[in-house]
Amino acid sequence: MGHSSDVHDEIVLAAVLADPVCAAVLDRLPSLGLTEWWLTAGAVFQNVWNSVEGKPAGYGIKDYDVFYHDDSDLSWEAEDVVTRAADELMADVPAPLEVRNQARVHLWYEKKFGKPCPPFSSATDAIRAFASTACCVGVTRGESGLRLYAPFGLDDVLGMHLRPHRRLAPKQVYDAKACDYAARWPSLTVEPW
Repeated sequence: MGHSSDVHDEIVLAAVLADPVCAAVLDRLPSLGLTEWWLTAGAVFQNVWNSVEGKPAGYGIKDYDVFYHDDSDLSWEAEDVVTRAADELMADVPAPLEVRNQARVHLWYEKKFGKPCPPFSSATDAIRAFASTACCVGVTRGESGLRLYAPFGLDDVLGMHLRPHRRLAPKQVYDAKACDYAARWPSLTVEPW
């Protein structure tokens, strides 16, 4: 699974569940019946940073990303059906939810970021493509309860260490995010690209 210890897992899961929006997502999204889905990005790593810095859960989080992977239909319309169902499920939660089919990312990524993106093979493959190793963390709920995915381990996220991950995102994306994150979480250590 690529992460360090049960204690670290528990710290991360506690930080995520302390945010009522994350708790609601993890509680409700299994009812959508998606084969593979993960709460990821800022909803996870930024809540860990909030816990480390003693900030309130949810502080600084602009939206809540859910990645799923369904390559049976790559149309925008099929993704929109899932997005609308998730929005309806979370209608009483006052936070923007971004539910995205990672099987479609290669269709729009180059136009948005100026660099081609090979198709992702799974939602976890997409999580492994974030611009920093600290951001490559996801949480899901299955029949056996909560599961954590951290392909680069949890040391960087728990240590508030932003390290570039050059698999996909270009330098300007990492630099912009690093600047934005450092303004919100001052104890973050940022490695240059």
